[in-house]
Amino acid sequence: MVNIDSMAIKIEHDRPGCIGCSACAGVSPDHWEMNADGKSDVIGGTKRDDEWEEKDISDADYDANMQAAQSCPVNVIHLVKKETGERII
Repeated sequence: MVNIDSMAIKIEHDRPGCIGCSACAGVSPDHWEMNADGKSDVIGGTKRDDEWEEKDISDADYDANMQAAQSCPVNVIHLVKKETGERII
C-alpha cells in the first residue's frame, strides 16, 4: 500500500468522457462497475450537476483506485487531494 500520509483523497470521475472500456472495473471491481448505459460508475459515488462523479476514499482504497485510474485509456479517473485540490493522477 502506498503511504499517502493519511491525506484526504477523493476520486473525481469524468463520467461524460468515459468510453466504457471497463478497464477500471476489471482491475478494481470492488470500487468500479459498469452501468447499463455502457459507462463506468464509481461504486458509492455521488453524481455532481456536471455529470461527473466523486467519492472520498480511505488510505486502504488508494492503491486499487490508483490502478483503476492508471488503467483508463482516456484519463477520466482522477485522484485528488481534498485539502489542496491537487490532482495526483
